[in-house]
Amino acid sequence: MANKGPSYGLSRDVQSKIEKKYDDELEDRLVEWIVAQCGAAVGRPERGRLGFQVWLKNGIVLSRLVNSLYPDGSKPVKIPDTPPTMVFKQMEQIAQFLKAAEDYGVVKTDVFQTVDLFEAKDMAAVQRTLMALGSLAVTKNDGNYHGDPNWFMKKAQEHKRDFTESQLKEGKNVIGLQMGSNKGASQAGMSYGRPRQIIS
Repeated sequence: MANKGPSYGLSRDVQSKIEKKYDDELEDRLVEWIVAQCGAAVGRPERGRLGFQVWLKNGIVLSRLVNSLYPDGSKPVKIPDTPPTMVFKQMEQIAQFLKAAEDYGVVKTDVFQTVDLFEAKDMAAVQRTLMALGSLAVTKNDGNYHGDPNWFMKKAQEHKRDFTESQLKEGKNVIGLQMGSNKGASQAGMSYGRPRQIIS
């Protein structure tokens, strides 16, 4: 990656707005979840946006996180024995996490771009992705989620209903409340002001 100097004008305004979206309290919750999910071996980051970014930057912690959501024997991301030091290998590891997160069910619009994390361009987007992943893990409730289930909101789930043929026939005879009922009233004799005057 090329070294990037300070930004000025509109670029600086946009970047400062993006940085304001980062939530320090959410960072604490996400760190607690990642440590509970992966074990103490992943360590803890220094507090703050940049500490969080450095902790996740090489992709190893993220890969361990997504692998921990799968049962043994079906881990989607291959983790190297030694953490990658080359830039493209680190970015490749992040990309593998993103692919695995999408396969797990995270919606494409909730997935951050690799540079958002690697260059700390949008750490709030990284938080959104991790929140979406945690919400899915809690919703699936398959025994692979570790931590407090109240850390994440459950996603809405389908509530399928089955009706018998007789119930469906009965429903055709009912006038829905949205249709209303005029109880025999009509609009006869109603006037809505004066008729339009046409002047030639």
